[in-house]
Amino acid sequence: MQPIRRVLGRLPLAARHAVIGAVLLGACGAVTGAVIGARTYAPTAWAAAAEVGLPAALLGAVLGLVVGSVLGLVRRARRG
Repeated sequence: MQPIRRVLGRLPLAARHAVIGAVLLGACGAVTGAVIGARTYAPTAWAAAAEVGLPAALLGAVLGLVVGSVLGLVRRARRG
């Protein structure tokens, strides 16, 4: 866990939040897609996981980038 924390700590604030958002929403989307795919037609559940997980990861990256950028601007404004 420490190497991941170290790598994320080296990233700029906006990029760090983009990575975290992509991983979290991508994982949630992949699990959701796998469940939907397994209930619909089990042999293609992996495709459903990708069809839902990849757009969710992209959305998470964009939202994380926006949040990280806003946090950076707020921190900069508070400093001076």
